[in-house]
Amino acid sequence: MQDILVSQRMIGIQKFSLAISTLDCPEILKHSFNRLQDEAPQDLCQYSGKVVLVVNTASYCGFTSQYEGLEKIYAKYQGKGLVVLGFPSNDFGKQEPGNDKQIADFCFNTYGVKFPMFSKSSVKGKDVNPLYAQLIKASGTTPKWNFYKYLIDRNGKVVESYSSVTTPEDKGFVADIEKALAK
Repeated sequence: MQDILVSQRMIGIQKFSLAISTLDCPEILKHSFNRLQDEAPQDLCQYSGKVVLVVNTASYCGFTSQYEGLEKIYAKYQGKGLVVLGFPSNDFGKQEPGNDKQIADFCFNTYGVKFPMFSKSSVKGKDVNPLYAQLIKASGTTPKWNFYKYLIDRNGKVVESYSSVTTPEDKGFVADIEKALAK
């Protein structure tokens, strides 16, 4: 009986903690998506207080090599509060035809991707995922192709969006990330 009461109290504390963290969570991060590797639900509120770079990705695109640069930026700035979030999408040129397991294997085995990746979803049109709907509304711009990027500051404000041709090594892009991290 004592164990049941302790368990109920712990569940209550966990729910209370989650409610507080959700209150502190910026509106743009109040979403949950399945992780690419195992389809386990992930609450984006866990990234509250971080600088967030959101990128729609594809495995068979001329920009696919940007995975390497994105991983380098993530590794370099993760300790300072940057997180890169990848959202595979088949919206542009049908360049992401695989299932989640195939995409996860490709990303890790080809580019060593360790930044968080989520299940394939739509990033434009009538089936747009809810995060992208908010990104589009906040920035006034819809992704034009694969590897379109949105930078969100620590307070949940969309700071900037970047075209697919902006590489992770671009000096202005890196400067924007460093500026957001310094705040």
